[in-house]
Amino acid sequence: MSDTVIKVENLGKKYIINHETGAGGYKRFSEEIVNFFKKTGKAAIGRNTKLSAKEEFWALKGVSFDVKQGDRIGIIGRNGAGKSTLLKLLSRITEPSSGRISLNGRVASLLEVGTGFHPELTGRENIYLNGAILGMGKSEIKRKFDEIVDFSGVEKFLDTPVKRYSSGMYVRLAFSVAAHLEPEILVVDEVLAVGDADFQKKCLGKMEDVSKSEGRTLLFVSHSMASITSLCNRCIYLSEGKVCADSTPSDAILKYYSSNLLNTPYHMNYKDFPKKIGDDVVILLEGSIEKLNGEKTSEIEIHDAFCIKMKYQILLEANQLIVPNFHFYNEGGICVFVSGARDVKQMTTGIYEAICHIPDNLMNEGTYFVGLAMTSYMPTGCKVNFFELNALSFNVKDPMDFRSARYGYTGPIPGVVRPILDWEIVKVNE
Repeated sequence: MSDTVIKVENLGKKYIINHETGAGGYKRFSEEIVNFFKKTGKAAIGRNTKLSAKEEFWALKGVSFDVKQGDRIGIIGRNGAGKSTLLKLLSRITEPSSGRISLNGRVASLLEVGTGFHPELTGRENIYLNGAILGMGKSEIKRKFDEIVDFSGVEKFLDTPVKRYSSGMYVRLAFSVAAHLEPEILVVDEVLAVGDADFQKKCLGKMEDVSKSEGRTLLFVSHSMASITSLCNRCIYLSEGKVCADSTPSDAILKYYSSNLLNTPYHMNYKDFPKKIGDDVVILLEGSIEKLNGEKTSEIEIHDAFCIKMKYQILLEANQLIVPNFHFYNEGGICVFVSGARDVKQMTTGIYEAICHIPDNLMNEGTYFVGLAMTSYMPTGCKVNFFELNALSFNVKDPMDFRSARYGYTGPIPGVVRPILDWEIVKVNE
């Protein structure tokens, strides 16, 4: 028996956009002027003056992929890339315009606040309604009922119509129902962003547990690259309705960032650039992210040390100290830290390589960018010779084996850095 639970073949979804607003609709003045001259010109040559009012828009086109049982698939892309449309098609909320989808198992979806709930029914009644939609019997739902309520934290409001719930309460109950009623395939959109930070972490931990421990399949749309890295073993990057990458989270995320006008791979060779990076004193030649064995890589495991390397050429020997420095930023553009070389001595002309060693267990999981810079210090002051912002990029991944084995927790840990510090616990007799 095949372990493929989702098969998508040449999938497409087309929408018709109507550009005319009708007789009573609002039109911009510029549109009226253009339409007037179009109609006047057509009338002058005896043609039909009726304008085309419709346009085809393909939200998805030619999308194909397979999903195996137990896969945790992250789906990323800019707004309007087709992510939510894809999940709606997989959830059978809307029908495709072309192609086909084959599903093997029950699908539970959490796409937007309110999806799948009847506003007039109470939280209790909606739990049973959702279970029935998934094809579960009353006894099966009853067995999971207390666990659903406990996870959601809305016990006080269980017999209140959900139309009176806040958006956060709605999401709490909806996610709890979707995750606990044992679907073979769990589909979750960015809706979790509505909840508070603690509940988001709780949900990510539950999705990890559902997928890894119970072997269920997960499709997860998120703009949080740290969540995608932490949770997923595979990532699909969509752009303009097409699959641009279907690979490991690190590779897909780096391709996504590099497509957004950022040249951020893990190895850059500046030697052949038509314009040199630097000035008449020093120029940048090369930069790379490397494991300790010398392998250039885009993915670093949190328990592994690695290094950033930069080659540069000093063209002019002068009375100054030339100090290489690296600037680290997270995916939100926040500067994590800056590190410059220490004990630098005055150097003669030639080619040099600066190596910055990053210890293990320093960077938290997520995507990071490295700016390569050079600063000259002279008796009269300092000067920046070059600063290549976002020159390199890498992804830190937490395999979570230690935490899972020792503590049973596999969810994300907040923070930009995550060092292992020295602790001391002593018993105090009072």
